[in-house]
Order: sequence, then structure tokens, then C-alpha cells
Amino acid sequence: MNAEPHTPAIRLDAVTAGYHGEAVIREFSLSVAAGECVAILGPNGVGKSTLFRVITGLLQTRAGQVAIFDRPVRKIPAAERARLVATVPQELDTAMPFTAGELVMMGRTAALGRWIPPSHDDRRWVAEAMALTDTRHLKDRVFQEMSGGERQRVAVAMALAARPRIILLDEPTSHLDMNHRLEIVQMIEQINREQGMTILMIGHDLNLAAEYFSRLVLLHEGRIAADGPPEAVLTPDTLGAVYQCAVSIQRDPVADVLRVFPCRTAKGPTQR
Repeated sequence: MNAEPHTPAIRLDAVTAGYHGEAVIREFSLSVAAGECVAILGPNGVGKSTLFRVITGLLQTRAGQVAIFDRPVRKIPAAERARLVATVPQELDTAMPFTAGELVMMGRTAALGRWIPPSHDDRRWVAEAMALTDTRHLKDRVFQEMSGGERQRVAVAMALAARPRIILLDEPTSHLDMNHRLEIVQMIEQINREQGMTILMIGHDLNLAAEYFSRLVLLHEGRIAADGPPEAVLTPDTLGAVYQCAVSIQRDPVADVLRVFPCRTAKGPTQR
């Protein structure tokens, strides 16, 4: 059954979850509309990756409810969840010398839960995923021989080949140079705009998020510190409390977006 037009793609109501008896996210509530593109931000250890594990059903909640298109995650079979929600890791790795084309096809067939020769439709979806990510020219290249930016594009193509309704990206730009970070985020924005796919991306780069995402969710100690457009989230008081440092917020006169700069403290480095 298709979800109603205004049904949230993702909804968490008062969720608490964690590991080994320790709560990482606490009474966490979040609603993401279908077709939204949202950046999940915050320092290390505040619950960003835990949030993704809860959304995908890999981590059970201790309290609260998690729903995907108004269906409780715990009641959605694992194979169906894999078709609804695709994830892109920080860094995709494989011990075997697979080509990009082979890996993207694996993304398609794994989501279908079957290991049979790909159909005509499977090949078509793979070709479309590689076109959207500009990886067609890499089809016959061995994955380990690619640059970091090329690998991440292939990882996104693998996710797209599954034809999901939601994509979760876990710091996809963390190991990339500046130019490749920009390429990946621009590609994500384009996929959201042209395909209408719901996208959540974990990130650390506040400036990149401010330029390409209309909604930012800033986490602090397992809770939401701020949620909204960049102008509402990226304030000196909020960022100072979350990152424990003074910051300066300025508007870039060329790009017309906010820029965040950490301020040098008067104390300076410790002298020996």
C-alpha cells in the first residue's frame, strides 16, 4: 500500500537507544517529510550514527517509536527495509577486485534478496544509477584502483540501484579532498532535486551543509540542539554551546550563504 501524500518518510517519537546499557540518543523526536534533503550535524559521539542504526532497524530502541512511511520499523521485514532505505558508508571497501559495474549490480540484486542472473530491468536500473552518479565511464574499472571521490560515487550508485525511497549517507565526504567533497554534495543535491528522493546525510562540514542543505539538524549529547534552516541553526550561541568554542558567523557576499569560522582564543596554545 502506498503511503498517504503527507505521510512523513521518517518519524521518530521520543526514542531512546544506545549500547551496553548506555543511552546514546535520549527521548529523540524527529520527522522528515518525503523528498526532504537533511544534514545531520554535530561533534563525534553525539549520536549521529546511532540515529541511522535506529532508522534502519539495526539497533532496537529502548523506548519510543520509529516509523518509515507510517509503518513501524520493527514490523517491516528486513528484505523490504533494504528496498525502502539504502545506506552509503563513510568508506566502501572490498577485498575482491570487483569492477564498478559489478558492485553497482550487487547493490541492485542484494536489495532484491535474490541471487539470479540480472534481468533487463535490473540492467536498466544499474545503468540509470551510474548515469545519475556520473560513473558510467568507470564501469569496467577495478574499484580498488579508483580515487576516493570515484569510490564514493560508485557507493552512491550502489545505493541508487536498489531503487530506494530513502538514502542515508554516513559522512560520505569525510576522507575526501576539498574538490571531491564538493562534487559528492552537489551530486546528492541533484539526486534529491531531480529524483525527489528523501536524503539524510551525516556530516561535520558546517559550511558545506549550509550551502547545499535547506534543513540542518544539529545534535548535542544525544538530543537535538537546533533544527531548521541554516540561519536558525548556525548561530554563535548554539554552536558555541555544542562545540565548546567561540565562533564567528559571516555571510559570504559571493555565494550568499553563511560561513562558520572558529575564533582563536586569547589563551592560545600551551607554552612549554
